[in-house]
Amino acid sequence: MLQTSKAFSSFSVKNIEEAKAFYESIGLQTKVGEMGILELVIDGAENIMLYPKDDHEPATFTVLNFPVASIEQAVDDLIAKGVKFEQYHSEYIKTDEKGISRGSEGPQIAWFKDPSGNILSVLEV
Repeated sequence: MLQTSKAFSSFSVKNIEEAKAFYESIGLQTKVGEMGILELVIDGAENIMLYPKDDHEPATFTVLNFPVASIEQAVDDLIAKGVKFEQYHSEYIKTDEKGISRGSEGPQIAWFKDPSGNILSVLEV
């Protein structure tokens, strides 16, 4: 039953209008659905639902990943749109001056946050 379900993701934000403006500014199509839920419309995927939560606390992990063909281009494009990438310098994750992790294990990846503090990423596939 579940293997044929059209699953979708959702996460909370502190302010729908702020989230809508941010996601549209980085190039995503949005629509406001029933009960004020914001839908991120992404080609080839089910819509992602963002719902308002007064006591929103952002997760401490990545809630949404965007696979891209070129991480350099994606990061440069997002920086040009005002996105600030996270900097990590731990034993396990190190990022360069642009915020790209180029470790030998796993994909090249860069993390950034939405206005509610939710962690998003672009990763090269």
